[in-house]
Amino acid sequence: MLKIAVCDDEENTRTYLAALIQKQGIPCEITEYASPEDYLVKDSPPDLLFLDVQMDHLSGPMDGVALAKHIRSTDKTQPVIIFITGHQKYVFDAFDVGAFQYLLKPVDEQKFSQVFKQAVRQIEEKQKNPPASKILVIQYANTVRRLLWEDISYLESCNHKVIFHLRDETFQYYAKIGDLEAQLQNDFFRIHKGYLVNLSYIESYNKTEAVLTTGEQLLISKYKYRDFVKAYLRFLKQEDAL
Repeated sequence: MLKIAVCDDEENTRTYLAALIQKQGIPCEITEYASPEDYLVKDSPPDLLFLDVQMDHLSGPMDGVALAKHIRSTDKTQPVIIFITGHQKYVFDAFDVGAFQYLLKPVDEQKFSQVFKQAVRQIEEKQKNPPASKILVIQYANTVRRLLWEDISYLESCNHKVIFHLRDETFQYYAKIGDLEAQLQNDFFRIHKGYLVNLSYIESYNKTEAVLTTGEQLLISKYKYRDFVKAYLRFLKQEDAL
């Protein structure tokens, strides 16, 4: 059974979308949220999320785009996101955070059915073929060590050594960060000569620094910024397609 969430500050929109979902005849559990803050206290992530782009009048600090960025940076299980928006101009915001598709308000029933079926096919394919964990093998302290990519938040170059920043520990060994960069393609990006960052740990960024989900702030080289943004957006779309 699919777990589907609808996050919109307008009750009538939530009710309408829930009714359209039920019309599709797919066994599912539908949960409604009136704000991003309500969504964040969920027990587990849904398979599919219908998310309103703008929820400006709410007292909370987040809108739909901010919530989507948070989801992409923290949730291990990534929902397929379909944005709901009343304005065409917000479409690019949707794709910047790896949205599967968007629907314009008032939502057309035929268009909804088409997009819904496409999303369900993607979810079913993802469930049949879950991604395998990627592993980095290194020689460290006279032993061979296997590290899951997902456990590495970033690598730091320091005096001919590379410092590994993991979920639960930090250690260093003699290596060239450039060699590791070649091994950790696509999921990692060299934002600065001294930092190779796991893109799944990016919480937010601007032109000068990246903030990780761990709370750490790392400098972004001005020469790397444009390529970093392109790489990060590719990464988000790749994650959404898995």
